Amino acid sequence: MAENGRPAWRIAGEEVGSCNCNWACPCQFDADPTHGHCQAVIAYEIRDGSFGETGLDGVRFAEVVSWPGPIHEGGGTAQLIVDQSATPEQQEAIERLVSGEHGGTYFEIFASVLPHKRETVAVPIEIDADRERRVASVRVGEIAEARIEPIKNPVTGDEHRVRIDLPDGFEYKQAEIGNTVHAASSTEEPLSFTLENTYGQLNPFDWTNA
Repeated sequence: MAENGRPAWRIAGEEVGSCNCNWACPCQFDADPTHGHCQAVIAYEIRDGSFGETGLDGVRFAEVVSWPGPIHEGGGTAQLIVDQSATPEQQEAIERLVSGEHGGTYFEIFASVLPHKRETVAVPIEIDADRERRVASVRVGEIAEARIEPIKNPVTGDEHRVRIDLPDGFEYKQAEIGNTVHAASSTEEPLSFTLENTYGQLNPFDWTNA
């Protein structure tokens, strides 16, 4: 049991994210988003994890999020999706994690700026990611999808290797940056959007409330 009677938890795995910012995403450096607002599809695959007594190894979940302005100003809307292969106990654990009420800086921060939360849905989630090659594809049922490839030199076609290092980052310490060739969400506004040739991110995560 963690502090304040909250269940102890830890999850580690791979994250794939696509947003509407230009490559490098100013939000990563506490600046305003490229277009003044934020739209994103983010998918997570837990390789090793638990919430209290509930094992979370292999669980996949995703979020479609949108903010009317810079993220830190709040007012955002979020749709949580959990892979339909998760058990009811695992889905509840993911919901409790994302709520931010059980600690963990990443979830606490985003919960504080996403006051408009939609009811969780369960659909098949497919995540095929190779962080080293900066390639990923995500499909979240009929709700959302994303495809990331390496950033390429417009003249030679050579691939660029781009990383963001944040030694004190709360989301990741190092992320590989790619090009979101295409991403889309088809749920209700403000979570309906299409992205092309925008920021893409592949990173490991290791979060806990310890």
